[in-house]
Amino acid sequence: MTATGFDYTGKNVVVVGGTSGINLQVAIAFAQAGANVAVASRSIDKVNAAVAQLNQANPNAVHMGVSFDVRDNDALTLGFNEIAKAYTHIDVLISGAAGNFPASAAKLSTNGFKSVIDIDLIGSFQVLKQAYPLLARPNASIIQISAPQAFIAMPLQAHVCAAKAGVDMLTRTLALEWGVEGVRINSIVPGTNCRYRRV
Repeated sequence: MTATGFDYTGKNVVVVGGTSGINLQVAIAFAQAGANVAVASRSIDKVNAAVAQLNQANPNAVHMGVSFDVRDNDALTLGFNEIAKAYTHIDVLISGAAGNFPASAAKLSTNGFKSVIDIDLIGSFQVLKQAYPLLARPNASIIQISAPQAFIAMPLQAHVCAAKAGVDMLTRTLALEWGVEGVRINSIVPGTNCRYRRV
């Protein structure tokens, strides 16, 4: 048993969006639990800094980072190819890429709405699709990072509410399709109370 109370020694964990905020702390916690951890985000500088923190948290595991934008499927393919070379399979995938900015629906541009849909929803789908052939079967686990906007309507958040509701429904659908293969998929809604929501 490791200091975290969980033992993921020898397990391969991929955290997309894992170079800052909650996702970085998730990545570090998995490293402290013994896992090999790969992080991904758009900024190569943030990727390198995150990998350095992972190595500090657990120098005995194999940590790595890749840089891609979840909206760019070709870049995703290259990134997951690098992960496949290092790990051969994925035991746990955290899909946490997200974008947000406040804007009233009346003033929100089509491009502004689309950019959040592209990152949060289409990006999530593309991450899951790229990871799919690498998922360890049975017992692979996918965790999607959702948000309260998925089920609570909020002013200035029409774009995020639509995107995150889509992420949760994507989670539900893939739970039906991939669950029969031994792949678990859940959404969680982090917050001040760190609410867990099974969808």
